[in-house]
Amino acid sequence: MTDSVNLRAVILDILLEVNEHDAYSHIVMNNALSKYQYLDKNERAFITRLAGGTIEKQIELDYIIDFFSKTKITKMKPLIRNLLRMSVYQIKYMSQVPDSAVCNEAVKLANKRGFSTLKGFVNGVLRNIARGINEIQYPPKENDFAGYLSIKHSIPRWIVDKWLKSYDKNTVELILDGFNQDKHTYIRCNRAITDKVSLVAKLESENVIVKEVPYVDYALEISGYNYLGELESFQNGMFQIQDISSMIAGVAAGIEAGAYVIDTCAAPGGKCIHAAESLVTANRNAGKSEECGHIDARDLTDLKVSLIIENISRLKTPNISLKTWDARVLDTNVLEKADVLLADLPCSGLGIIGRKADIKYKMTPEKQANLVKLQREILETIQQYVKPGGKLIYSTCTINEDENAGNLKWFTSNFPFELESLEAELPFFKDEKTIQEGYVQLLPGVHGTDGFFVAKLRRTE
Repeated sequence: MTDSVNLRAVILDILLEVNEHDAYSHIVMNNALSKYQYLDKNERAFITRLAGGTIEKQIELDYIIDFFSKTKITKMKPLIRNLLRMSVYQIKYMSQVPDSAVCNEAVKLANKRGFSTLKGFVNGVLRNIARGINEIQYPPKENDFAGYLSIKHSIPRWIVDKWLKSYDKNTVELILDGFNQDKHTYIRCNRAITDKVSLVAKLESENVIVKEVPYVDYALEISGYNYLGELESFQNGMFQIQDISSMIAGVAAGIEAGAYVIDTCAAPGGKCIHAAESLVTANRNAGKSEECGHIDARDLTDLKVSLIIENISRLKTPNISLKTWDARVLDTNVLEKADVLLADLPCSGLGIIGRKADIKYKMTPEKQANLVKLQREILETIQQYVKPGGKLIYSTCTINEDENAGNLKWFTSNFPFELESLEAELPFFKDEKTIQEGYVQLLPGVHGTDGFFVAKLRRTE
C-alpha cells in the first residue's frame, strides 16, 4: 500500500458521503477512483472492493455489530459506525487481511479523525467480533425465510416481502445470489466507426483482457485494465460502456433504415447512441446514406443532457439532436411522427442493486408507488408521439411487477397499442414464456444479467 495515501481513510470518506450525506455510491466511487487514478491497480481494487462491499453488505454488517455491541449502530457517531462497518467487512469477507491489522488500523483512523476517546470502544467491539464471527445467530431460514434473506443478502425486508409475492422462494434466492456475483464491465462496439474484430485487436494491444458475451453479438466483456480513461480505444470512441441488459433493450427496438426515433428519457445516452449506431448500420445494409433517419434524444435537465453530449462527442455519434424536455409535457411538434419511441422510464432501479448497492437503501415503498404513477403519467403523454404502426419500447431496470407487467396491462387497456412478439429481435430468449407475448423480465442469477424489463408495443391506430 502506498505511503502517500491512507486507503482506508479514502474508503471511510466514501462511506460517509454515501451513508450520511445521501450521495450516490457510483458517483462518489467514480470520483474517488478518478482522483486517485495514479494509484496502482491493486490499491484501486482495494478501494473498490472494501468501499463497494461495505455498502453492499451494510444490513448484515449492522446486524453483526449490534450482535456484539451494547451501543447499537443507530446510536453511534456517524464516523464510528462507518469505520466499524468497513472493519467488520474486512473481518468477515477479506480473509487476506489479518484481523489484528483490521483492528489496529481502525483504532489509528479513529484517533486521527479526532475520536481518541472512542479508541477503546472501537478496539473492543472489533476484537469481540473477530473472536466470535462464527457464533452469530441469523434469523432461521426455515421459520423466517424473508428475515433470513434480508440479513444474509442485506436487502431491506419490505423488498424481500414484495418479491416473494411475485416470485417463488427459489427464484428470489437466485436473484439475491445474482446480486452478489462478481461484477463485470461490458462494452458495446461503436459500429458507426469500427467493427468488433478491429476493436478486439486494439483492446488486446492495450493489454486488456477481452471475452465474448451472450445475447449481443457486438458486445464484449473487458477486464485487466487499470484506468479506463487512459485507454486509447476509449478516448477514440471505439466503444461505450453499457450493461448487457440495457443493450438488449436497444436490440429489441429493431431500428430500421431511415427511422425517426425519439428517446424520451435518454441520459446518460446509452440507448439513444445505441439507436444511432443501429441506424447507421441499417442504412449501410440498405444502401442508404448513413445520415438518413434521425434520433431525437431528450431528458429533464440541462445536466442530464450534458451527459449525453459528453458521450456523443467522444463516440463521434451521428444523427442525434438533443433537447432539454420534461417527458410529462406534451411536445406538439412530434405528434404521431416517431417510427420508434424509446421509453426507458424512471424506476426504482432495484434490478441493478448488484451494481449500485445503495439504491436498495434509498428506495422506500412510498417512493416506489409514486414511481409507478410517474411512469403512467409519462406514458400517457409520450404515447402520442408514435405514428400509427410505429413501435414503443418500454423498459425499466427493475424487477418489480407493478412497474413492469402491471404498467403494461394498464397501458394496453387505455391506449391504442398492442404487445408484439419479441422472438425475432431476441431469439436467445425464445424459451421465455412471455417473449411471444411481447415482453421479457430479466432476472439476476437466472439470466446472467442485471434485472431488466423490456416490452415491445405496436400502435394500432
